[in-house]
Amino acid sequence: MRRRDVAALSRSGRWRGAFRGLTASAAVLVLCAVPQAEGHAAPKPTAKQLRAELARLQKRSESMIAEYYTGRVALQKAEKAEKAAAGELRRAQTDFDQAAREVRTLAAQRYRTGIPGTLPVLMSAGDPADLLNQMALMQQIMEGRDARLNGFAQVKDTYQRTKASAEQRAKELRDSLRKLGEQKKRTLELIDTIKDRIDRLYPTPGTRRADGSWVPQLPSGPDNITPRMRLVRQLVAQRFSPHFGIGCYRVDGGIAGGGEHPLGRACDFMMSSGGSMPSAGNVKLGDEVAAWAIENKDRLGVKYVIWRQRINTGSGWRGMSNRGGVTANHYDHVHISVY
Repeated sequence: MRRRDVAALSRSGRWRGAFRGLTASAAVLVLCAVPQAEGHAAPKPTAKQLRAELARLQKRSESMIAEYYTGRVALQKAEKAEKAAAGELRRAQTDFDQAAREVRTLAAQRYRTGIPGTLPVLMSAGDPADLLNQMALMQQIMEGRDARLNGFAQVKDTYQRTKASAEQRAKELRDSLRKLGEQKKRTLELIDTIKDRIDRLYPTPGTRRADGSWVPQLPSGPDNITPRMRLVRQLVAQRFSPHFGIGCYRVDGGIAGGGEHPLGRACDFMMSSGGSMPSAGNVKLGDEVAAWAIENKDRLGVKYVIWRQRINTGSGWRGMSNRGGVTANHYDHVHISVY
């Protein structure tokens, strides 16, 4: 294995730095996120303070994720170099075995003839000068074989030492990646905790009846949606940052059939440009938006969620009839309706 490949695996300082920094940030967030003991309650953080802490944590998380993937690339390169070195060793081993067989044959024949450096096929009753030339040639061949064997033995020893060192570096790197992956998971959980706390700083507009149901609201403002729908739109935008826009009020939507866009009680959170299927990453984002809306259904007054030709009113997903298109079947957007 090349020296630079082995050296690339030994840069563990950055990993330790990432762990120390992230641990410190996690400790701060735990103090913010976990309620204090009664009698020693810390002041509740404001939305501005929580967003500032969230921004710092997200920045650190992005840096850590970049380190994680950089480490994976380095590990893949090291494993590739180790595999190539193993192939070179196999080829060299073949040459070594061939050379060893030739030397053993020469040694056996030399032993049978009793004449050092000669073979029966070289023995003749010819000119003594020719015999001496043949003996010298044989000696040269033997010396070449010996040098070849000795040289390969050194190469093999060096390879074995390098391989052992590389395996140790690779193990250390894999351990670092595992720890970093665990730390990343904890950090993402803390990010969700902070986002939840930000969400809960905003009371849901409107009133509830004695039985817990929500009193319907009228749309208002230039966007023609209800205050309750406006809050849901704001929280989704802050928490998930959908890239393809949010559409809410529109004059069509089938009031007679129960459509709620014209009533200002529904928004579509786009996961692709209209009419096209979302990428795998945006399907995952849509799943997260839908799950969040359902989880917060009672608190935010969510009536139902439609996503990927399914509807959920709080009692599980049910399939819907085919309406004939990507948008009509809600494959490119998450639809959220409120009471």
